[in-house]
Amino acid sequence: MDARSSITVNATPQQVYDTWHDFERLPSFMFHLQEVRSTGPGRSHWVAKGPMSTKVEWDAEIVDDVPGESIAWQSSDGSVDNAGEVRFVPAPGGHGTEVRVALTYSPPGGALGAAVAKVFGEEPDQQISDDLRRFKQIVETGEIARSESTPDGDSSSSKNPFAQRGAEPLDQPANGAGTEVDA
Repeated sequence: MDARSSITVNATPQQVYDTWHDFERLPSFMFHLQEVRSTGPGRSHWVAKGPMSTKVEWDAEIVDDVPGESIAWQSSDGSVDNAGEVRFVPAPGGHGTEVRVALTYSPPGGALGAAVAKVFGEEPDQQISDDLRRFKQIVETGEIARSESTPDGDSSSSKNPFAQRGAEPLDQPANGAGTEVDA
């Protein structure tokens, strides 16, 4: 399977690269990741949530790293066959950095695993797009915007994403401000 997505971030390529290159921080915006732990120069151990609350683990190694430009990796232990690259390209007109992610992987369970993941809202293209949107927020504001309906920042991670409370008016202030006035 292949997945691709991109987003423009209002920061320099080096700033965006530096934030992404802090691999242990990736689970703060990649909600399917539970942990990324450095195991040595250019090597790391990854733990992710799979379909139906399964846990998937693998080791990865960086195969190409150009500071401020790109990072490429591949799995090294064969448990989850994956490889990918993230590129940091100056946006046109000097308006930030385009972050382009390309990922290739064999899902656990093969085609059946991919179909189950899609049914449960864990389609890779959508996950990468959601992850990039949260990454942009972290780089630009230092935090991820959250709402009552998505306290974890991702509706697919809530137990029942369809159980939402309807909109309600704000309580009226005690002094009557905000009420209609007859003219």
